[in-house]
Amino acid sequence: MPGTATVPAFLTRGDHHAQHLARHRRRRPSVDVRWAELAAGPGGSVFVSPPWLEAISRTYGFTPRARIAIESGGKPIGGFAWVHVVDVRGERLCSLPFSDWADPIASDYSTWRALTAGIFDENTPLSLRCLHSAVPAQDPRLLQTEQLAWHGTQLDAPLPDIHRRLSPGARRNIAAASRNGLSVVTDTGVEAMREFHRMQVLLRKHKYRMLAQPLEFFENIWARFRLADAVVTITARAGSEPIAAAVFLQWNDTLHYKFGSSLQDRLQLRPNDAIYWAGIRWAAERGLSLVDWGVSDLDQPGLLRFKRKYATDEKRVVVLRSAQGPKPGKSDVDVLLREITRLLTDESVSDDVTGAAGSVLYRLFC
Repeated sequence: MPGTATVPAFLTRGDHHAQHLARHRRRRPSVDVRWAELAAGPGGSVFVSPPWLEAISRTYGFTPRARIAIESGGKPIGGFAWVHVVDVRGERLCSLPFSDWADPIASDYSTWRALTAGIFDENTPLSLRCLHSAVPAQDPRLLQTEQLAWHGTQLDAPLPDIHRRLSPGARRNIAAASRNGLSVVTDTGVEAMREFHRMQVLLRKHKYRMLAQPLEFFENIWARFRLADAVVTITARAGSEPIAAAVFLQWNDTLHYKFGSSLQDRLQLRPNDAIYWAGIRWAAERGLSLVDWGVSDLDQPGLLRFKRKYATDEKRVVVLRSAQGPKPGKSDVDVLLREITRLLTDESVSDDVTGAAGSVLYRLFC
């Protein structure tokens, strides 16, 4: 059933090496205390967190699977989560769908090999994205296919000092947004997220000729993260009109900028700068240590310049794919899916139809 995860094996680890498969059980990571402990630990992230996995599962009907490495005393010390997808695009393993990255929690290569034992042997293509962990890149069964840019802002100083070390352009634009009379509203309710989604459908259609994720996905994110008071939508308004918005998720000591949207004809009012600064302030007031601005394609120079105005750190997310199997985006089905998307995002198609198409088709893009 949607939302049910398979944890097929727990690995018992001795002092230095993972040694044998201990037992099998079926359980959702969102209720498995050991998976929750890993996700909340230093190797975890929002993208392997129980609420994120639940939101993906309930929206798209995926069944996440996970393996957990257990040391002799019973403490979880490593883990790997993935989704087994079978659809018109073929059979594949993804770790994890629609996530900026989802580093496996494995401090050494032997643990990684034990966690993935038998998975690659199925000869099913696997893809994963890693930001912090270099261990999977050592695996000869995987090939690096691309890199993405990641940016973050360290909150390691008082807020006035953080403001001073932003780029001059960022400070000018923040001041300009204020002079332009923009108001910035932080809202933890679901209606603000629904308002964001309406803007997201328009942006992805009219600027990028892409479909948006379904509203159900955002509602499921809100339902899961609100339980920990860990989701906020920040909206910039010109008068009563929303002209830009972003959805932020908190996990551990980090605030993640996960989704953003804006009206392209109102960008001269600098709403996105106002939202970025509001996000930094919101995180600092909560005592968090980092704002994560997410990933960007390296062929988006404008977006990279914008994030660099605020970022103190820039790293690369490495995309890895198993050596076997077809290359992504090359099948007849992929070509057909791109053509269907082009047709459904044409200006002659109503925005309501385009939004509904995302609800039907977006699952196939993982």
